[in-house]
Amino acid sequence: METVTVSLGDRSYPIYIGAEVLPEVGGLSRSFSLSGRGVLITNPVVGPLYSQRVLSSFEQTGIALTPLEVPDGEEFKSLQAAAALYDRILPLGLDRRSPIVALGGGVIGDLAGFVAATFMRGLPLIQIPTSLLAQVDSSVGGKVGVNLPQAKNMVGAFYQPCLVLSDVRCLRTLPPREFRAGLAEIVKYGVIADKAFFEWLEANAAAILSGDQGAVIHSVETSCRIKAAVVERDERDEGMRAVLNFGHTVGHALEAATGYSELSHGEAIAIGMVVAARISCQMGLCSEEVPFRLERLLQQIGLPTGLPVDPENIVNAMGYDKKLRDNMNYFVLTKDLGAVTVAPILDPLQALQSLR
Repeated sequence: METVTVSLGDRSYPIYIGAEVLPEVGGLSRSFSLSGRGVLITNPVVGPLYSQRVLSSFEQTGIALTPLEVPDGEEFKSLQAAAALYDRILPLGLDRRSPIVALGGGVIGDLAGFVAATFMRGLPLIQIPTSLLAQVDSSVGGKVGVNLPQAKNMVGAFYQPCLVLSDVRCLRTLPPREFRAGLAEIVKYGVIADKAFFEWLEANAAAILSGDQGAVIHSVETSCRIKAAVVERDERDEGMRAVLNFGHTVGHALEAATGYSELSHGEAIAIGMVVAARISCQMGLCSEEVPFRLERLLQQIGLPTGLPVDPENIVNAMGYDKKLRDNMNYFVLTKDLGAVTVAPILDPLQALQSLR
């Protein structure tokens, strides 16, 4: 089992990455002085596959978790779903050391994390991400929250977990489309911080897609190390952490413009990354090789790279971007593979229309 540490002083925590490691989560939680009862939040897809192993692992350490299911889907990452969970948790008699365990993909991790951050003003959070996207992105870094109908992740908090446990064997039950979507965030890490990793992905995309365990563990571990290094320098997203949003300005707007149903998060981010790289090239920040290689890798993975909706709809949705400053959209732009910068786009509609 590999370990990546997110070093944040008294909020530091380990990320454990391996295969068939779900049964170890209870033992790994011993050092946190948790209460004897807690809650496991999952969904009807993941719960039947993995919850019993997690429940048994905690039982062996003297902790009884009450499993609570939330319907599957991005539309349930909402204030209404959080309120329903508060109502179900309240009668359980939890105390301030009772753990909230999130077992599922990004929706469950974000929603359960938001509940952990806000119920009783904060309960210990343990993240067990079961999707590739969650293992390399949403479970790491302490961003938790819910969506509003107009915009994604608009209500939330910075709330670090006690630990993250990523079992890559869980990825074997993912639908192929969802697995490919997770690879978009992995590609992102290569573009923003590690050219050698991007080149490794170009050479090993087929192995990852085939489920090669060593290749998958390496890609998850490397992605977590890159994100941990960024979070350590900017925990609360006040500066450098913005680089993690490469592709997300357009990506989040695409999700909102398509009603959070037509595109998965990873598919939207793939398109957003291509848009950002092309704009970077137009502005003279990078050579044409950068968007060419990025688009080629994403297409090799099986991800979309073209705008599926009118640019005006995207720009309208971008008006709710949390990174908006002085009514101006800021994009993460590529200087080269492994190097990015953040800059304002004065006329995003013109920039998007020029790419069609």
